[in-house]
Formats: sequence, structure tokens, C-alpha cells
Amino acid sequence: MPAFKYFTLFSLIPLLFVMNLHAKGYSQEESLPANTPTILSAWQQGNFDTFQGVNDLRVNYASFTNPNHKQCIVLVPGRTEGYLKYQELAYDLTNQGFNLFIIDHRGQGISERMLQNPHKGYVASFDDYVEDLDYFIDNIVSPNCPANTKPFLLAHSMGGNISALYLAKHSEKIQAAVLASPMIGINAGGLPLWLASAVINVRVWWDNNFNDESQYFLGQQGYGQYPFEDNALTHSKERFDFFKNVYDNTPEIQLGGVTNAWLKQALIARETIFASLSNITTPLTVLQSGGDTVVDNIDQFSFCQQLHQAQPQSCPEGKPQVFDNAYHELFFEIDEIRTPALDATLAWFEKHQ
Repeated sequence: MPAFKYFTLFSLIPLLFVMNLHAKGYSQEESLPANTPTILSAWQQGNFDTFQGVNDLRVNYASFTNPNHKQCIVLVPGRTEGYLKYQELAYDLTNQGFNLFIIDHRGQGISERMLQNPHKGYVASFDDYVEDLDYFIDNIVSPNCPANTKPFLLAHSMGGNISALYLAKHSEKIQAAVLASPMIGINAGGLPLWLASAVINVRVWWDNNFNDESQYFLGQQGYGQYPFEDNALTHSKERFDFFKNVYDNTPEIQLGGVTNAWLKQALIARETIFASLSNITTPLTVLQSGGDTVVDNIDQFSFCQQLHQAQPQSCPEGKPQVFDNAYHELFFEIDEIRTPALDATLAWFEKHQ
């Protein structure tokens, strides 16, 4: 089935009606089904292209630019995500006057996969994610931003890990950053980190010696459909149904669980982040989902505490901004959570223009 980027069945609804859809300028949950044609029509105004990343791997991206917009945002998605998932958020951010750029990380979205089984979550090194992002910002984002400006960075989950690694190397290229529910460390399911690391290392050793490619970690499997009642991502059924429909009907973006190799690289990335905090000079704040069971919130507190000590302009009071009871996906949550999260994001960017 063709990807949503080619969806052209809907025409634009008059601007006056569009402006009346939002209580605070953002798309609203209760009217999302009725507003979907408007969002998809706006999405069609974007540019969808590719570049060659590390080891000549194809990396896809989406961009939305307007000559009247004065600032840019780079959106760095989480694991399993692709830019097609972010149509509602793209609509909101561009309506707020930003040029927007979204990258599909290698091995997910509609970017090129690296293993024979395309559902396996894999990367050779998180440094490859970082190098792809650096190329994207240097060669695609910055040339399309207004002169004498630097882009803002908005990252989610694994994208927060990638962005922290990126900022440790290239803080001078970003004006300010917001990490939403960042995967600073993996959720080890109650195991102590040393034990989880030992299990992962044994499985990676086995893969390297006895398997053709990295295998799924214990309990992980290919892409599968699941009901709203079983999800740990959002309390919003409307938004869940929206992005689930995108995934279920677009096979090329479907991704399953993580491999042993991916987990090992995630552990290495965590160590690198905590060893490099003094290099992250970009003003940065963390938005934490209080009810998150996907990533390790304790690591987020440790990250903010240590980052604030090294860089007082970041993580005010040395802690994340906590959104009580929120599930992992802040920007796909119910309006009572999503709107304050968007407000906090844009306020941080405005503060650091």
C-alpha cells in the first residue's frame, strides 16, 4: 500500500475554519478524526527526499519550509518511528511559524534497513545515527534556515539519546534543545544494569560466532498489531488510532523488537553520554513522562542533575520537567498532557532565541 506521503485525496479546508479548530493553536484530540483531511493536506506541502548516510546507506527525511518562517526545528524521532507518524505534530509546529525537518533514522521509518529481516531493530553503532544527523543538519537543515540562525532540536525517546551524543560533539550548531521522554538508558525490566549488560554481551558473542546476523533479544519479535488497551504509549485513543493506522497500512515502515547488537550499542551510548556531559553546552531541557514504562526515568534524573552541575543553563533546578501520569509519547497524549508539553517546548525555544 502506498505510503501516506503520497496521499492526495483531500483538498485544503478554508483557513478560517482551520483556525477555529484549535483552542490554543494546536490540533485538538476530540476533533482529530474530523481534522485529519486538513492535516494530511498540509502534509502534502512538504518535501520528501533522501541522502546517503554512513556506509552509503539511504536515509529518508521530510521537510516543511516557508519563506516567512523565521526559525527552524529539527525533529529527531524515537526507535521504531518514522516521519509519517508525526503528521499532526508537523502540522502544529509549522502553524506556529517554524520550518520543520524530520529524519528517518537508518534501519527504520522508510530509510534503508541493514539486516535480512527488516523487522529487526539494529544499528552497528549509535555513532552512525549521530553522523547521519550531523550530515542532515549541515547539508539539508541549515542551508534552508533563515540567515544567521541556528536550528532548534526536538527529540523523542531514542532520538534523545542520539541528540545527547550529537550535542556532545556539535553543540555549537544548535540554538537550544528539548529532549522528550529521552532514552538515556534502557529499561532493564528490573534487572540490575550489570546483569543486563552481562546477558546482552553473552548473546552478542553468540551471534558473532554462530549466527549470520544479530538475533532478537529475549522476548522481542517482529512487528505486530495490538489494541489500544494494551499500549504503554498514550492515553489518547484518537491519536493511538491515527498512528496505528499509519503503521498497519504502510508495511515499509513497520519495525519489530530490538536485537542483541542494538542493545549493546545502546549501553555503550549511555556510557558515552554520561562521560560527555560537560561538552553539551547547548541550553537543554528534559520533558519526562511521569508514567513512562518504556525508558528509564531514573537515568533521566541522573542526566539532568549531572548536566545542570556541568552546565547550569540546562535542566533548570537540575531535574526534568515531569508530566504526571503521562505515558511515553508526550506529543501523542491526551490534550491535558500534550498541550502543556508543547507549551513547555515552545517556551524553552522562545527563551533561547
